[in-house]
Amino acid sequence: MSYPIVKPFWISIAFKFFVMNKSRIVYIVFFLSAVVVSCVPSRKYEELNAKYKTCTDENASLKNSNKELEEKSNEMSVSIEQMKKAIASLESDTTVMGTSLRLMTTNYDNINKTYQLLLDKNNELLSGNKTTTEKLMKDLQKTQEELQSKEDALRTLEGSLTAKEEKLKKLTTELESREKRVNELEAMINRKDSLVTALKNKVKDALLGFENNGLTIQQKNGKVYVSLDESLLFSSGSYAVAAKGVDVLKKLAKVLEQNQEINILVEGHTDNVPLNGKGDIADNWDLSVKRATSVVKIITTNSTVNPKRLTAAGRSEYIPLDMTNTADGRKKNRRTEIILSPKLDELLQMLESNSN
Repeated sequence: MSYPIVKPFWISIAFKFFVMNKSRIVYIVFFLSAVVVSCVPSRKYEELNAKYKTCTDENASLKNSNKELEEKSNEMSVSIEQMKKAIASLESDTTVMGTSLRLMTTNYDNINKTYQLLLDKNNELLSGNKTTTEKLMKDLQKTQEELQSKEDALRTLEGSLTAKEEKLKKLTTELESREKRVNELEAMINRKDSLVTALKNKVKDALLGFENNGLTIQQKNGKVYVSLDESLLFSSGSYAVAAKGVDVLKKLAKVLEQNQEINILVEGHTDNVPLNGKGDIADNWDLSVKRATSVVKIITTNSTVNPKRLTAAGRSEYIPLDMTNTADGRKKNRRTEIILSPKLDELLQMLESNSN
């Protein structure tokens, strides 16, 4: 984003008045001093010349500052919408102010022309009517007062523009800070993804002989899903884990034992065939919960995995993989899923910090 380079109003005065009309002013001062009242003292030129030099230095400084702002602004990310809107609003305000400055510069040029015309007429009447000369002097004084008023208004406008630029700097700094936090969050998420990928590979290596034989391993949504068919773990309607299933779970438990930053959710799933059981298994809800609990107990019994990391959940028939309601479909739905997910405490803390 770029800003118009604002030419201070009094620089235009100094340049036009002292470069274009310097000889005439000296001439007027000389004759007005001899005929009526004292004109602009000779030291006025020196003061204005000093102001011109000072303003030139200030203008160069403002241009350098403006260039730095433009470079910083170009580095701003367009990825945070709220900041964009705020900066766009500031750009609009700056454009309006630039337009006002140009309008005031034009007004000043017109007044300066009038001033020059009065000076010319004053030269013609120096040897003439005293009353007319006094009137011209009053007009000249009024014009000078108008010029001073315009210059004061210009300075006020420049002050407002400076305040807008300071606000833009503050917003830019805030945006850079938020971008830094976003980059940190992305880096943390990438580390979590790498951890999940490494975990998946370890699980695949540990259960190599069982994969595609009633066991599938998938990575999705930043988690590792180990799905075990009913035939690999249980007899129909039972929640007692078979010997082959115990072997699978022991091998998986060793992997979980070595990865302490992983939370473990065990979900039992059934088909939609009603189960009219007896005793502690009355329906599919009971069966799914019992199966999940049996898997959790085998993992904790055969490893040093902290029980706090495990959760057993029964899903009954309500999250099927296959909706066809065929024999093959119901077989797919009868499964136990072990969902492994990295702990996100550090990431959540950073998100909470950003929200504050």
